[in-house]
Amino acid sequence: MLASIRIQVGKSAMAETRPGLSKPRRSGGDGNPEVFCADEQVAIEVDLGRWQTLALDVLEAEGVRGAAELTVVFVDEGTMQQLNAQYMGNNYPTDVLAFPLDAVEATRTPGPGALTKGPDKNEFDIADLPLLLGDVVICPTVAVKQAPSHAGTEDDEMALLLVHGILHVLGNDHDTPDAARSMQALELKHLESFHWHATAPTNFRHVPEVQQ
Repeated sequence: MLASIRIQVGKSAMAETRPGLSKPRRSGGDGNPEVFCADEQVAIEVDLGRWQTLALDVLEAEGVRGAAELTVVFVDEGTMQQLNAQYMGNNYPTDVLAFPLDAVEATRTPGPGALTKGPDKNEFDIADLPLLLGDVVICPTVAVKQAPSHAGTEDDEMALLLVHGILHVLGNDHDTPDAARSMQALELKHLESFHWHATAPTNFRHVPEVQQ
């Protein structure tokens, strides 16, 4: 699975709340942000192109610039339960998990050829490498089940989960009441700008999330 491969080699821990961590870099080398989407479940039809566009819009609005990469993967409940148990210690399928990659400089060291000295050899600059932001993993079947009591509609639920996961990858959190309010304000701002292209519908329910 695309997500599990990157998670295993690129992250030692996963968390939706990340107290005490500084905000990760948001600027890569030459290029533009990219979002790679994969649908690895069959129960719910997923429009990958649509969610890729939403993700790119949110990254741009959040100030991500240059060559930066984000992966969004849609998985079944069994896979999500396995990830949730392995990285969060919760043995049940959840709606969304965020896997930030914070220490890109430490983990992406160049090969020996990049360090070879010579008259025609340019100095290696790690800033020229794509910035790996991380992975967002979403379980559509869980999203559909909880939509009536959470965001309101299935469509709004999927959009909210994607934006929520991206904000986690970029270093936002909801571990205190103030942080939760700030994160919800960002979610609503991005949904109105890039999902509804209007003010939030009256049936949208933005359930508070605070983890103590």
